[in-house]
Amino acid sequence: MTSPKTPSDPVEPTGDVEVRTSSPRINRYFDAVSKVEGSDLHMKADAIPRIRKGGKLMQTNSSPMKNPDIENMVREMLTEEQWNDYHHRGSLDIAYAVTPTERFRVNIFRQRGLTSLAARRINPKIPNFTQLNLPVVFEKIAEHEQGLVILAGITGSGKSTTIAAMLEQVNQRRSCHIVTIEDPIEYLYVDKKAFINQREVGLDVESFSDAIRYLMREDPDVILIGEMRDKNTFQAAVQAAETGHMVFSTIHASSAPGAITRLLELFPPDMHTNIRQAIATNMKAIIFQKLVPSIKSGLDRVPVVEVMLTSPSVRKYILEGRENELGQVIRSERHAGMIDFNDMLAELVQSEFVASKDAYVSSPNPDELKMRMKGIKTST
Repeated sequence: MTSPKTPSDPVEPTGDVEVRTSSPRINRYFDAVSKVEGSDLHMKADAIPRIRKGGKLMQTNSSPMKNPDIENMVREMLTEEQWNDYHHRGSLDIAYAVTPTERFRVNIFRQRGLTSLAARRINPKIPNFTQLNLPVVFEKIAEHEQGLVILAGITGSGKSTTIAAMLEQVNQRRSCHIVTIEDPIEYLYVDKKAFINQREVGLDVESFSDAIRYLMREDPDVILIGEMRDKNTFQAAVQAAETGHMVFSTIHASSAPGAITRLLELFPPDMHTNIRQAIATNMKAIIFQKLVPSIKSGLDRVPVVEVMLTSPSVRKYILEGRENELGQVIRSERHAGMIDFNDMLAELVQSEFVASKDAYVSSPNPDELKMRMKGIKTST
């Protein structure tokens, strides 16, 4: 009779993801994430560990993990103080390095009295705009040396990856100081022309507000604020942009014009006139991004974007409170590099990157998209 596998036994490749056994304990699971270029590792008691790749969770070929096995592996990663802190609080964030270039941001947490783990891989490979299938206008946006660029979209829409590509272009071309405030760090930069400091909330600094408070004392030229969380964050970003810095950030919104509405919602109505002035004066671009399933071989998902650049018309509409009409401005100023979301969807269908059925599901206005796609031979 064959004995059941334990976490230290050799693992046969019978599942979706093979787990190597050459590394001890938790490292072999992190190795598996890196090998398949996954983004996350999930572990919990009495369940098979899973790896997220391309947005989907995949089972490893490991056996279900017992709680003592998970706790033993976790304890090897922690100092005595961290272990005690986890048992006291029921949750702990740590940074963990398998190698100097393979790093993970690990959250250890208790659920139903047992230990679970969620680890995000800090990607050492930063793709460029061509590899991400992003339009050439992104290279021009990243060339700005002063102002504010905001990436809008839902969680998991690739905002962090797009900003990473922008910062990497800066890193390759400018002798400057880049400071990032992230929660968590998702890409690990290596200094090229730029000198880069990355601060992770919860590990390097206690809170976003603390990181913002000390930011200008760190002599940055280019700043990444991971997310526009509150009015203090936005005010700090605007102040930095007004004093000659280049600032990148993200916000949860469903369109580029919708990002303006979300920013205004951070402030009371009596401040909206000043906020509109700050946006119109300092904004270089607002980009809305969404990941759509791809039918191209070797490509799971492709980004679809709406790009709104600052122009006299855009500034005028923002100042007049007509952001609901900015979609028309984007469509009428395509020649200036602006991109309409439905236009890009139609182009991706025509170039056989996206199936028409997926394009319709992803479109904010499917009827309008159908009109634009008339006469286009599509993949169903």
